[in-house]
Amino acid sequence: MLDANLKTQLQAYLEKVVRPIEIVASLDDSPKSREMEELLGEIVLLSDKISLIERRDSDAHTPSFALNSPDHDIHLRFAGLPMGHEFTSLVLALLQVGGHPSKTAQDVIEQIQSLDGEYKFETYFSLSCQNCPDVVQALNLMAVLNPNIQHVAIDGALFQDEVEARQVMSVPTIYLNGEVFGQGRMDVEQIVAKLDTGAAARDAKKIAAKAPFDVLVVGGGPAGAAAAIYAARKGIRTGVAAERFGGQVLDTMAIENFISVQETEGPKMAAALEQHVRQYDVDIMNLQRAEKLVPGKDLIEVQLANGATLKGKTVILSTGARWRQMNVPGENEYRNKGVAYCPHCDGPLFKGKRVAVIGGGNSGVEAAIDLAGIVSHVTLIEFDHQLRADEVLQRKLRSLPNVKVITSAMTTEVTGDGQKVNGLVYEDRGNNGKHEIALEGIFVQIGLLPNTEWLKGTLELSPRGEIVVDERGQTSLPGVFAAGDVTTVPYKQIVIAMGEGSKAALSAFDHLIRTSAPAEAVAEAEAA
Repeated sequence: MLDANLKTQLQAYLEKVVRPIEIVASLDDSPKSREMEELLGEIVLLSDKISLIERRDSDAHTPSFALNSPDHDIHLRFAGLPMGHEFTSLVLALLQVGGHPSKTAQDVIEQIQSLDGEYKFETYFSLSCQNCPDVVQALNLMAVLNPNIQHVAIDGALFQDEVEARQVMSVPTIYLNGEVFGQGRMDVEQIVAKLDTGAAARDAKKIAAKAPFDVLVVGGGPAGAAAAIYAARKGIRTGVAAERFGGQVLDTMAIENFISVQETEGPKMAAALEQHVRQYDVDIMNLQRAEKLVPGKDLIEVQLANGATLKGKTVILSTGARWRQMNVPGENEYRNKGVAYCPHCDGPLFKGKRVAVIGGGNSGVEAAIDLAGIVSHVTLIEFDHQLRADEVLQRKLRSLPNVKVITSAMTTEVTGDGQKVNGLVYEDRGNNGKHEIALEGIFVQIGLLPNTEWLKGTLELSPRGEIVVDERGQTSLPGVFAAGDVTTVPYKQIVIAMGEGSKAALSAFDHLIRTSAPAEAVAEAEAA
């Protein structure tokens, strides 16, 4: 099952194991059980510290396997084969159960270890989901660190009956003690913050005590990361406040147009961005949502959702964009109940079903092509009179027998039975006729919306809500710069965002040396 190269790499990792690992597998006579038995057998041969126990005890999830270590109370289980994106989750789980220390910050580790109560987590994932490993890996780590925490990672495509019964229609979906805890990407800090109700207040107090920054970057996507690196290299006090470091790159599957890197994946690039930023003296404040920008004569304030306020001599806004919604009746009601925005993540949950893709640009056509190989039928709906995707993609789309394209159509309603999607209504823009389509899933791919609601009335925005910037990244407010997908700069691409972030940092530095002393000097003068 594992090729020679992968075995060699895994064997090298397993040399870091310092205590015995016991794999307890629940198997039956199914083909998937045989595959699991083969995989686990290969892993056992790679380390003398790993042993395998096979049981035919009809566990609630069969096939599945638990990882533990003798004399350690660990409750961690994989229900299904953790291959694809989840193979890394398996490797990390083996290392952590085997005693290899996590790179997670020590304060977060201590926070996990101090959690009281009983926490029984279940995570539904798909092997094609690039968002799922963050959740699986976070909860696995928590199960290793705290015996009160249990985690079962469940392949939704393998346990279809369970998915249907619980009406899981998006991944990752997390259950805690039998109730839905969360949906979508969450890292360990986000999960712990949600469990530890006092964490936000402690965090706000810590942030409020921080001294002003010379450059305060708001947003941690490619633009924000580049801005932070360029500012820090100038030797000035730099901080980054980000709702989630990596931004929308975290939700991107394949990246094949980043110059000098032939192919990579979004989460991998996001991790590399953060690692690069952390090589410099940059204060990274994650899980922080900005709510208000307050201009000032010497210092600019950014008020956060947790009540804390950050100050900077200059500010670089790089809050990026998010998937645009249709804003039609039923969309919000059935979000994650048939309405989805990530075909790579959620597509496997709609195997053999009928779905629609809204949007005829590159993203929409690519989604339709991918889904056509999984679902029974795809209906692509485009508002314009023709598709806007590249011709090479359109040719591929037209070659697929289970895809129907409808142009000059405006989706007007998402319908459902109260629990999940059962169709949509669209209007023919040629004759205003109304049409209904029966289906089980809707994938929305209609572009991006800038994250600027919190800036309205503070600085100049375009009619589309983008921050208006000049050729230097300067906004309408002195000392406030912006970069990336949140701005009026055309072509929303990672490589462009990085360049714009770098430029904004250079412009901010130029502004500093021309107008004032460093931020700490200003703060000391104000306090005197």
